[in-house]
Amino acid sequence: MKILSAEQIRKWDEFTILNEPISSTDLMERAAGKCTQWIEEKKLKFNNAKIFCGKGNNGGDGLVIARQLAEKDIPVDVYILEFGSLGTDDFQTNLSRLHSFAVNIHFIQHTDFFPSISNTDLVIDALYGAGLNRPLDGLSLDLVKYINHHSAVIVSIDLPSGMFADKPTVKNAVITADFTLTFQQLKFCFLFPENEPFFGNVQILDIGLHPGYVASGNSIYHLTDSGLIKQTYKPRKKFSHKGTFGHSLIIAGDRGKTGAAVLCTKGCLRAGAGLVTAMVPEEQFVVMQTAVPEAMALAQENIENIDLAKFTTIGIGPGIGTKENSARLIERVLANYNKPIVIDADGLNILAANEELLSDLPPGSILSPHPREFERLFGNSESHLERIQNARFQAQKLFVYIIVKGHYSFVACPDGEVYFNSTGNAGMATGGSGDVLTGILTALLGQGYSAKETCILGMYLHGLAADIAVTTISQEALIAGDIVEYLGQAFLAISL
Repeated sequence: MKILSAEQIRKWDEFTILNEPISSTDLMERAAGKCTQWIEEKKLKFNNAKIFCGKGNNGGDGLVIARQLAEKDIPVDVYILEFGSLGTDDFQTNLSRLHSFAVNIHFIQHTDFFPSISNTDLVIDALYGAGLNRPLDGLSLDLVKYINHHSAVIVSIDLPSGMFADKPTVKNAVITADFTLTFQQLKFCFLFPENEPFFGNVQILDIGLHPGYVASGNSIYHLTDSGLIKQTYKPRKKFSHKGTFGHSLIIAGDRGKTGAAVLCTKGCLRAGAGLVTAMVPEEQFVVMQTAVPEAMALAQENIENIDLAKFTTIGIGPGIGTKENSARLIERVLANYNKPIVIDADGLNILAANEELLSDLPPGSILSPHPREFERLFGNSESHLERIQNARFQAQKLFVYIIVKGHYSFVACPDGEVYFNSTGNAGMATGGSGDVLTGILTALLGQGYSAKETCILGMYLHGLAADIAVTTISQEALIAGDIVEYLGQAFLAISL
């Protein structure tokens, strides 16, 4: 799914109006109707709805919601932020219609006009929408601060007032919503961790915008969805054998970190690798072959004598440490292997300490840092958007794929595109989950998926397995091994 900018979404509205065709007021009616329906179905408990409106089309949505609630005999008060302008045509049309209903309409011209807000009110924020391009000030700023000061449930329409649609909103006043009802698709602003305190629980409401616009529109940003995953996933053919699905080499583990090697190797096997060899310190052989009998084992100490070219792909880094002998493992792989590899964890820290090795990465390789590892590699970022932009730059410069892990993990690709993952949950914030991802990525790359397909499908399966697991385990109790155990169910879910 393409992630569109605020300007592209505005043009999508226009495209729908012209090509459905539908009038702008009827489209507003449809959008507001979805919000009203959601409020009804949510069964929020309140005595009075207080709807705060600007004079743009976001405010017009608020006016239509007010009328629709009044038609259901729900007490409604509307508060319009008054600056002397008439407002948009659709706002004026719906204000005129509202006068025929039992709705109290108030105009806020000064802080003295701010209404009392009780805990039994429902506050609907329709002040400013996606068109906002500067921080709130003056009366708007005072009103947002006033609303936030109260503990009534707040529902924001499209996005919380004060939030920018296409970039993080830092140090600016923003409505702190409990729920945000956004239209048609997830907007870019909901992918930034800086914005999380403001948007609450985001609900995407399908308002029937014309699909033809998205098909023709361009965007470098994408959100993975089930449709993309089903196109990417390759079911096994009946006459396949273990050689069909590659021989993956996992180089992982060090004294006290055998668990990283075990989790990575299990993830690789569960993700469908035909053959897996784990290269670990020789002292870990007993643990490794007891915990993962399906895998073969090689000693890291013998890497100089091993022909790496016989492996379909290599995953390296989890738990190897950053000592000199670990750095030699990375150097040996980069000097003697020319196919794409997967590098994570300590492997990334070794690259950060030896920047000259970055130029030796095989084209199409995959790096999977968490944000701190990313900054060790490529420098600090002032915001998540800056991190995304830097990842795009580095991916194109080095011709590698860079997965930055977190909520909405994303992969920056050498072609300049960025894919955000839509699966996963906070239960994955536990030691070892990244090791499992490394194994999954290595397995998919070894099975013949392209590096881009590997990143998109690997992130999705990793998160989906965790999403399935927490339905019975809980986020708090989730451990990395559970992600491995539920990978089978994740594969079943995408193959239906």
